[in-house]
Amino acid sequence: MTLKKRSEIEEDDTAILVYQDEVHFQIQTTITCSWFKKGSAPTVKSFPGRFKTSYSGFVIPDTGELFTAEPETFNYETTIASIRAFLEARPLPKGKHYVLVMDNAPWHKKTIRLIDTEKQPEYSDIRDKVTFLKLPPYSPDLNPIEQVWRKTRKENTHNTFFASLADLKETVDNAFKAWAKPNDQLRSLCNFK
Repeated sequence: MTLKKRSEIEEDDTAILVYQDEVHFQIQTTITCSWFKKGSAPTVKSFPGRFKTSYSGFVIPDTGELFTAEPETFNYETTIASIRAFLEARPLPKGKHYVLVMDNAPWHKKTIRLIDTEKQPEYSDIRDKVTFLKLPPYSPDLNPIEQVWRKTRKENTHNTFFASLADLKETVDNAFKAWAKPNDQLRSLCNFK
């Protein structure tokens, strides 16, 4: 999405800008900066497995609202299902449409191709409510939802031992629930203004 396109969206009173992305949260302990007594040798517990929990997220920068779905894997089918879940959870106000900004993951390309380019009839429910924009390749810094993932890790999962995947999932879900309604925290974090 170029700045010209962004300014066009901001000038369009009918457009609601939404950024989408997927993320995995791993159960392994991730260590970041910590204070320890000089000369000490701290030990850190870590889960021995390689389990993860996955989320597909949508953030509306103007309000700070976050919506997440929990697909088991990331592919075009789960992307379409998560878009439909988002549309069901966040009905459009009359006369508005969503402008959904996505990165260039292969499953996003196929999703956009099926819905927007080929105009497959089974996706008309999405096409009627959503306009798609793709971010330039390799530009995660232009997707504000990446900041949500960073903040979630920094405040909730880094330097924390999780005894089970359920514990990790509960921690992440609680963080996301706090941002499900309009809030200043994500509005400030995710806005380019």
